[in-house]
Amino acid sequence: PMKYCHQYCLAKKATYGGESIPEEEEGFKEVLRSIWLELYSRSGGKMDSSGFEHVFVGEVKNDKVSGFHNWIQFYLEETKGNIDYRGYIKPRSCDDSMAETNGDDHVLTLQFAWNGVEKFVGTSFIGVSPEFELALYTIVFLTTEEEDSDISLDVGGEVFDLKVKFYRYNDGKNIGSCYVEAMAHYEV
Repeated sequence: PMKYCHQYCLAKKATYGGESIPEEEEGFKEVLRSIWLELYSRSGGKMDSSGFEHVFVGEVKNDKVSGFHNWIQFYLEETKGNIDYRGYIKPRSCDDSMAETNGDDHVLTLQFAWNGVEKFVGTSFIGVSPEFELALYTIVFLTTEEEDSDISLDVGGEVFDLKVKFYRYNDGKNIGSCYVEAMAHYEV
């Protein structure tokens, strides 16, 4: 997925920091490192957070869980006994009624406590690789300035209409947070 991400960003003439995305793989890796792993301060104090940590690992700030949008991290923490699963929130359909859900859902909104700290609403892809998520979020981050981007994802017979929510940090240089919301899921 990351090689596809790089090629897609090049084809879309994506920029980062006012410059074109590097054509060389090493240059693109440096852009990824900056976007995802560069530390910044969420509170104006010490440099103690990164987009990757927030999205894929989770953080506790001011007695609230923030981030924590990765199903593998959820699974790992649950097997350690650190998660108190409280349930999921059914998605809404386009007409504000409750959407249909089934065992094939790939985006869920969960409620849980992590080490006793509440996460009232947390949305995650389910069953996808972290590399897929990293690639998708990177593509949207680099190819749009929008904070809410509507995308359609065709996965061979099934289409997911998704809204990718972004919060940019450090003058748009870093990912502060990102997660996905399911808008529709249908077969073609």
